[in-house]
Amino acid sequence: MIKKFEKAEEAFLVLTLVVMVALIFGQVVGRYVFSDAPSWTEEMARYIHIFQVWIGASYAVKLREHIRVEAFITRFKGLPRKVLETITLSIWFGMALFLAYFGTDLVLSSITNGQVTPAMQLPMWIPFLAIPIGGAGMCIRLIQQLFKIWQGDYEMHKEGDLPA
Repeated sequence: MIKKFEKAEEAFLVLTLVVMVALIFGQVVGRYVFSDAPSWTEEMARYIHIFQVWIGASYAVKLREHIRVEAFITRFKGLPRKVLETITLSIWFGMALFLAYFGTDLVLSSITNGQVTPAMQLPMWIPFLAIPIGGAGMCIRLIQQLFKIWQGDYEMHKEGDLPA
């Protein structure tokens, strides 16, 4: 089940990148060749990019690819390292939970207010939905990482993949 979710996540990120590039390319061609381009393509590309960033942030947690300062923490091994990693992940988890909670609140208030996007007239809660999805995804991935750390796997792996 988790592997299917991860493959779907990867497929979503790749597919949306292709769609976003096509939209931006069409916008540029329309603007410079035909002197007219639909405004919805720019807006759609923006919202796709927002989803890519938030879902990509969750995916980057899985790969342990987020930027972090390791000069201090890498000096420790064993239990002290696990404790420091746990503290770090707990703070990060709190921030991700904050984003998921208040992102959900933003989505719900946007539904209540009936706000729509300027060009496409989509309900604004759809682009806002990226925030709680990304926050919740990071929370799940951080919990998975915490288990890996307490199993003894707290080192970065060159290929970005965690050992089985």
